[in-house]
Amino acid sequence: MKSLTRQLKQKQQDNETIFVPYIMAGAQGLDQLADEIRLLTEAGASAIELGIPFSDPVADGPVIQAAGLRALENNVTLRKIIQQLKHIETPTPLVIMTYFNPIFSYGLEEFIRDLAKTNVLGLIIPDLPYEHQTLLTPLLKESDISLIPLIALTTPRERIIELTAAGEGFIYAVAVNGVTGIGRKYQETLDEHLAYIQQVSDKPVLAGFGVSSKEHVDRFRKSCAGVIVGSKIVQLLSEGKQTEVSAFIKEAVSN
Repeated sequence: MKSLTRQLKQKQQDNETIFVPYIMAGAQGLDQLADEIRLLTEAGASAIELGIPFSDPVADGPVIQAAGLRALENNVTLRKIIQQLKHIETPTPLVIMTYFNPIFSYGLEEFIRDLAKTNVLGLIIPDLPYEHQTLLTPLLKESDISLIPLIALTTPRERIIELTAAGEGFIYAVAVNGVTGIGRKYQETLDEHLAYIQQVSDKPVLAGFGVSSKEHVDRFRKSCAGVIVGSKIVQLLSEGKQTEVSAFIKEAVSN
């Protein structure tokens, strides 16, 4: 069992709310990344998802797209982010969220080798289909980096069983059809869908996309282990509201 899976399963067994904030690495400048990770850690983040800026972010809503564009304007790249992460120490597991193209351009073997020199314990690649994961899984086998699967509302149940069995770290349950963003409406069948994923999964299931309030967190805790929050965190950080970010996370993880 890899470290990310073990740490999050322990929180789940202790009935703690697993809260994973997402930030766009470099949106406020790479020199701010260490401070942002420290802020989220001190607020109570279970793990931290770091977005990598990309020119064609198909899963990202307007807030995260805008943050990615700011990072690209700051000449932030995947290679620069990893170099920065080599110098950042944190007790909180880090998870990279990137599209496959930046990894391919980096070089698959070099990417995994460099990533292993950081505190990154998880990897999310939204545009890498399950059938093509063998491009990376042999390289990840000897590392402590988990390849985290995404499960959509439209994923058939047989496929859900397959994805949860193969996935590591946690299971990313996409709570809406479409892209990330604040103010999304959830389908009535969502809680049943999430409960089924958690039933067949031996890893924690986290709901993401559209989660932006304490009420959302409380709702999802009834059917899965916790949440991933992106757009709300990214928006507040872009407005310089670090205190509000900290207060939101502390409230969300309190039982």
